[in-house]
Amino acid sequence: MARYIFVTGGVVSSLGKGLSSASLAYLLKSQGYKVRVRKMDPYLNVDPGTMSPFQHGEVFVTDDGAETDLDLGHYERFTNISAKKSDNITTGRIYSDIIKKERRGKYLGKTVQVIPHVTDRIKEFIVGDITNEDFVICEIGGTVGDIESLPFVEAIRQFSNENGKGKSLFIHLTLVPFLKSSDEIKTKPTQHSVKELRSLGIQPDIVICRSQKSIPLDQRKKISLFCNVSIDNVIETVDVRTIYEAPISFHNEKLDKQVLNFFKLKPRKKVNLTPWKRITKSVLEKKKIVDIAIIGKYVNLKDAYKSLDEALIHGGIDNNVKINLIRIESDKLKTNQIKKLLKNISGILIPGGFGKRGTEGKISAINYARKNKIPFLGICFGMQLAVVEFARNVLKIKKANSSELDKKCYPVVGLLNEWSKDGKLIKGSNKDLGGTMRLGIYKANLRHNSLIEKIYKSKFILERHRHRYEVNNNLRNKFENKGMIFSGMSPDDKLPEIVELKSHPWFIGVQFHPEFKSRPLNPHPLFSSFIKAAKFYK
Repeated sequence: MARYIFVTGGVVSSLGKGLSSASLAYLLKSQGYKVRVRKMDPYLNVDPGTMSPFQHGEVFVTDDGAETDLDLGHYERFTNISAKKSDNITTGRIYSDIIKKERRGKYLGKTVQVIPHVTDRIKEFIVGDITNEDFVICEIGGTVGDIESLPFVEAIRQFSNENGKGKSLFIHLTLVPFLKSSDEIKTKPTQHSVKELRSLGIQPDIVICRSQKSIPLDQRKKISLFCNVSIDNVIETVDVRTIYEAPISFHNEKLDKQVLNFFKLKPRKKVNLTPWKRITKSVLEKKKIVDIAIIGKYVNLKDAYKSLDEALIHGGIDNNVKINLIRIESDKLKTNQIKKLLKNISGILIPGGFGKRGTEGKISAINYARKNKIPFLGICFGMQLAVVEFARNVLKIKKANSSELDKKCYPVVGLLNEWSKDGKLIKGSNKDLGGTMRLGIYKANLRHNSLIEKIYKSKFILERHRHRYEVNNNLRNKFENKGMIFSGMSPDDKLPEIVELKSHPWFIGVQFHPEFKSRPLNPHPLFSSFIKAAKFYK
């Protein structure tokens, strides 16, 4: 029988609901329970796939091809449980489903309303695709009190009533600010946030208080009194030095114990925090620093490359080094600045992206990495631009480019109209942008004795994709004759998945996104190898 845990947030956004949900999921899983973590987003986009990273941060991709909120990346990294399409839903998806049903006459002439039709659809999502999970943790995006999240709050209120007493637990995460001017911790924002939640019919069972400093007992008692929550269920979460301390912190605060007590359950196994203690120590105590340059369009927003940042840290953990990320805006990167900005860099990474802005800066950086033998990793768009740079400067195709960026170019990279998966032909779309790319996990065969085969120690790999343009395979022989090897190919040998340079110690471009599969307890081999090469570059 599944128990349901609903996580809401108050006062301000970005308090760490996703990290709290992921940490709790790990703690429950570590104690022998089967856990599923889900995210409900209140925006009207069907998914974040067409949203700018400046709006919503990174778009995370699941094995089965869903474009989702970045919090699903936290869930996967902490629990090592692969998320599915059925683990993320938005208001846009809900309304889209309802309107389609209404157009088909499925409501038999009824007036379609938020209650019951929208709330019923949310409740269907909560219980959908659940098999034998012991716990289902549902995080509600946004902040309690926002008009966008009201249908979700109402739906979980109804769900709790219908599901029966003691089968649903409400956790509310709030901010307890510290005012430096008066040297005081203030509980009033938490009191008002819980009051807002209670006015919507939900009494939180546990209040998690995010704070810069430890909350004194008197202040905890005040929160307990005014929020109608047991003192034992007022859980503090003080800012951690690294996110990998979070499971340790929550266990020390007895969050997992209080959750099990609520459901009248006991641990099936002893919680194992040793891996997180080891990782935390490794992250905080490393001495050797490796400087890695990330050159992209969205570097000023850290969440835009969240999985990538974490994967690089994982690679650092595996090599016992500290990663210092140098973030360089590609659209401001001029050719005459390259040497000055990159002369002390030990590795260069060009991440995925879309659109023309900043591409020439990226190409100049790739040229510098190739000529100066600096370890280079190009991901998705980064691989495509590595091919463009090589075509221009080695193959001497001066008009070489991607047809995404220049319709009149010599297309060494072109639009992918159709592709094969599991023996089935899949067609793209020139009309709709959302959900029409090559998405999710695909197989690639690796060339024998290539660098990439040595890194993966396998003849084939399964990696997650998110792109609609592809390297032109018709030029394969020209590239390979000049030293750029197509060392990974799709099973039908039509789509280049990986390129590498023969005459370079570590220069790899991949069409997929390996960062989505990296875990702190199981670093991705590509990032481990990249950081190892960077570690010994100088």
